[in-house]
Amino acid sequence: MSNASYETIETPGGVPVKAWVHGVDIADNAWAQLQNVARLPFIHRWVAAMPDVHLGYGATVGSVIPTLRAIVPAAVGVDIGCGMMASRTSLDAAELPDNLRPVRRAIEKAVPHGRSHHGGNRDKGLWGDPPKHVRKAWRALEPGYREIVTKHPAVKRGRTLPHLGTLGTGNHFIEVCLDEDERVWFVLHSGSRGIGNCLGTYFMEMAKKDLGRVLGTLPDRDLAYFTEGTRHFDDYVHAVSWAQEFARRNRTIMMAAVIDAVLQVKGVRRFEADLEAVNCHHNYVQKEHHYGADVYVTRKGAVRAGRGDMGIIPGSMGARTYIVRGRGNPESFESCSHGAGRTMSRTQARRTVTLDEHIAATAHVECRKDASVIDETPAAYKDIDAVMEAQKDLVEIIHTLRQVVCVKG
Repeated sequence: MSNASYETIETPGGVPVKAWVHGVDIADNAWAQLQNVARLPFIHRWVAAMPDVHLGYGATVGSVIPTLRAIVPAAVGVDIGCGMMASRTSLDAAELPDNLRPVRRAIEKAVPHGRSHHGGNRDKGLWGDPPKHVRKAWRALEPGYREIVTKHPAVKRGRTLPHLGTLGTGNHFIEVCLDEDERVWFVLHSGSRGIGNCLGTYFMEMAKKDLGRVLGTLPDRDLAYFTEGTRHFDDYVHAVSWAQEFARRNRTIMMAAVIDAVLQVKGVRRFEADLEAVNCHHNYVQKEHHYGADVYVTRKGAVRAGRGDMGIIPGSMGARTYIVRGRGNPESFESCSHGAGRTMSRTQARRTVTLDEHIAATAHVECRKDASVIDETPAAYKDIDAVMEAQKDLVEIIHTLRQVVCVKG
């Protein structure tokens, strides 16, 4: 069955899946994974799939999962609180240097990024000696962290202060963009870094242990869950809430560092930032009211798009990024996509796309053009314009940005 805005897929033994995928390809393995989630006994009404939907761990990336009195840690994932931040400046395109490499280098120097030395103490992606402002931000987060590790000492191995204000690897990025009026924006994408990964992994395994024999009745063992009133439910909710705040502060610290770094570039005049600012999660869970019930809404690779909510939907390192305003569509549980969504795995992209093709696809962007970033090349992602067309009843486009500088981890 289909209608004008989404496809409805019935799930034998479960609730329907409503998918905003008109004009966008979706892999068979993603459909199967969506239906596994739809068979869980506590799903409220239906599962919503966004146009960037693709295979994930346990649950698909690009899905919205409303649950009654239960949460699935794998649906939240390990990059808890991962999201986007954007800030418009008072600069316009003509005021940027003709050669943008010094801008990229300044940002790369200001924000630790990437990974080296197997993530050890000499890792280039962490602070060796965190600056004072990072230490100050950590002091506000530390009490909540201590509450978590007091009950769960095993998570103490996760990086905390050394990762606060750092970018990470993979699809995380920092960009300088121009909007439809040639105004300069800074845009970045990151989350809760090492500690979020540690917390996510730890509680996913704990959920499996807690379910015991019930685990074998699930459509996928990775969909293990906590229910309200059980031993570890409240602990998980607290840990996720804390990691989401870590992620939000992480992005705020990096944005300030990007602004300061560009201000120091020769030839760039003094400018204002935060003229328009957006900071939104797209890997998280929170309690909301939908269709007559208070439910936990897990957005795994999806952004809240309630009426008037501002969001950011990036394409790839060679495509456009959209600043959007939510339309509050109740059928998507007031959600939209978090990006374009992958069409190739990282391994497939490295095998399929040549370095020359990557260079051509990013010719208009000052960025790394070496083999190590081919897994993030534009061809590895869906067409962002098709993704936006498929969800035009979920969001209104406010600004269209194009990259001129991209920093990858």
